Amino acid sequence: MSRTLAGQIRTNAVSMVARAKAAHIGGALSMADLLAVLYTDILRVRPDDPGWAGRDRFLLSKGHSCTALYAALAVKGFFPLEELETYGVDGTRLMAHVSHKLPGVEFSTGSLGHALPFGCGKALAARRKGETWRVFVLLSDGELDEGSNWEAILFAPQHRLDNLVALVDYNRIQSLGSVAEVLELDPLADKFRAFRRAVREVDGHDHEAIREALATVPWEPGRPSVLIARTVKGKGVDYMENNLQWHYSSPKPDQLASALRQLAPDA
Repeated sequence: MSRTLAGQIRTNAVSMVARAKAAHIGGALSMADLLAVLYTDILRVRPDDPGWAGRDRFLLSKGHSCTALYAALAVKGFFPLEELETYGVDGTRLMAHVSHKLPGVEFSTGSLGHALPFGCGKALAARRKGETWRVFVLLSDGELDEGSNWEAILFAPQHRLDNLVALVDYNRIQSLGSVAEVLELDPLADKFRAFRRAVREVDGHDHEAIREALATVPWEPGRPSVLIARTVKGKGVDYMENNLQWHYSSPKPDQLASALRQLAPDA
């Protein structure tokens, strides 16, 4: 089931970006498998009741990759699938950065480094109110350059927020170059451990590994969890994979046709 959803996320995301002549497709494709496992097997949500009080809160910090989240939410039934065709159109709810105007979206994100601090506040509120819902935050690797994230990374273990889970889409390419060239993050897992986080690393395209890891959070009582998912930018489309150009580009008609042919078996 999650693999089918991942294929649907990718085909819809590519189509949306091409139709709108928009961008940020590479990072949408790299995180599709993470979203697919979350929305198939992990998150406690109700598409027919998006505001259900007991729901887990999912925050997409890398809001520029919103097409993948929009596709996941539409396929799961949070809003009509046909609405994906309005992406990039004046007056749409499907903005170029993810917006809470859409059912299933908790928090509008665009400027990087905001969702994890917000997630800390939500997790702390749940803890103080005795609620059992959890907070999942999906971050890009490039946005870990933002100091606000590291303030949140310090804050969460101080308050023993083991109901907070961060996922890092570690595709190692950001807007202006590779992560290593712009601001090296490695050894990333060791950094998180030094900040008193429980850390695991997985292949971010291995659904079984992702599922196994997230099904058992929190991994250590009193410690927030961090899943570092090693992914491929542009995953699933050969000319996009590991190619900086596709951080911020939209496919032309012939490129779209090629992408959809490659993605078809998984959709």
